[in-house]
Amino acid sequence: MTQSPSNTDSTTPSTLTPEIGIIMGSDSDLPTMEKAIAICEQFQVSHEVEIVSAHRTPERMMEYAQTAHKRGIRVIIAGAGGAAHLPGMVAALTPLPVVGVPVASRHLQGLDSLYSIAQMPRGIPVATVAIGNATNAGLLAVQILACQRPQLLQDVQAYRQSLKVMVQQKQADLEALGYQDYLNEKL
Repeated sequence: MTQSPSNTDSTTPSTLTPEIGIIMGSDSDLPTMEKAIAICEQFQVSHEVEIVSAHRTPERMMEYAQTAHKRGIRVIIAGAGGAAHLPGMVAALTPLPVVGVPVASRHLQGLDSLYSIAQMPRGIPVATVAIGNATNAGLLAVQILACQRPQLLQDVQAYRQSLKVMVQQKQADLEALGYQDYLNEKL
């Protein structure tokens, strides 16, 4: 289990019970899922990171999903490629919200994973982000927590404001440089 950040200060997320569980079917999914981890770190939300395979370790997956809420987890982010059964199976076993991240595969570029995660039967929802977009999965999980945490909600609003400022600066640069110079300098 990995938590963030690694400070030893008693008020840091590393010493708190993890609120977000970030799980993946294989270590090959970690390069995709690290973006969700980075969002948790950016917002200083306690989290854990685990490899939980629906197919290779089904008993571990069941135990993880059935006990996550008892351990203080509030949201699970589950990334998987190929058949991508992990998010749906975890959602079937936990009362917590599950955010599925379709991981791009070599042969179908993640379309198979997207379909698998998005096509859940009625009654067992999995929130699904775009293929490989663990950043949005992390943000969605943080926003779910922010519903009950005013400071975290303010942090989310500040993040959104920073996106607005970034786009406004890009527009100002485009106007000042013209599109050709902007392309040459910025892209």
